[in-house]
This record gives sequence, C-alpha cells and structure tokens, in this order.
Amino acid sequence: MTQVTISIGSNIDRERHVLACLDALADTFGDVQVSRVFESEPVGFEDGRNFYNLVAAFHSTLTVGELQAWCKRVEADNGRLPGSPKFSPRTLDIDLLTVGDQCGHIEGVDLPRDEILKHAFVLRPLAELLPQTPHPETGHPYAELWTQFTSGDQHLWPVAFTWRGRTISHPD
Repeated sequence: MTQVTISIGSNIDRERHVLACLDALADTFGDVQVSRVFESEPVGFEDGRNFYNLVAAFHSTLTVGELQAWCKRVEADNGRLPGSPKFSPRTLDIDLLTVGDQCGHIEGVDLPRDEILKHAFVLRPLAELLPQTPHPETGHPYAELWTQFTSGDQHLWPVAFTWRGRTISHPD
C-alpha cells in the first residue's frame, strides 16, 4: 500500500462538494486523514468567490493513472465539466499531490505536484497534516517548507467544518 495525498478545493456550494468528496474517499479507500479546511481567496481567478481547500491522505494499491481517473470521476459526479476553462469557478477540484515517493511524469500526471511549493492553500494544510513527511523531490519535511514559505498575497484561514459527526476543522 502506498500513501497518497490529494488536494481538494471548491468554490461552488463548497461545503456540500467537499463533504461529497470526503465521503467518496472514505467509501473507496477506507481510513482517510484530513487536514483542517481553509477558506482561501482565489488565485488567478477573475470570479471572486472564495475556496474551501484541504488535503487528504490515504493508502492505496491503485496506479497513478487509476488514482487520476478516480479523481476525475468524483469531480464529474459533482458537476465539474471536463474542459472547463482553467480559472473558472468549480464545484470540485481534486489534484494528486503525491503517490508515495514517485517523481516525474507518470501515466500523464506530474508528481509531486508543483503546486505544493507554489500555493499556501496546498502547502499549509499538507504541512499541518504530515509535518514530518519529506517532499519527494526536495527531501525537506512539509512543516519546514511551510515555515520557509513566503505566501505573498495568498490569504487563507481555517474554518469550522464537520464531517460524519466529528469536527475536522476549527478556526485558530
């Protein structure tokens, strides 16, 4: 079994779609660890609707291609249309961040995903969830990468969020 991390984001009916994604993860992969849920201002979007973002980790025997297909299927099940413009509002955005320590272009997916080192809304929840886990390319733990990260104008803050009867997120 290989540890997989994904980022989850939504800026349309955010709570409903994040919950649907978490349910699909748990139903498919069993034990799922999740970071807190963060509200973030959109980066690169003209539509000003804020996102909910979080990171989930789980173990799987699926290949990178199978994991990517699963992500796209769950996005489609939640109303995300394939071929939508890159910076358009989305019901659900699921991105493979890491699959074990694999690096490179694998089955059509670049691993580790470069957004880990570029966006606060990916790195902060990843650093909170797996602080001592090393980034597959840099070898530096995610918590260390977060302390060195310059977020610039990327603003995000934790929000209250409940899933399956338990609080998984709370404001600072």
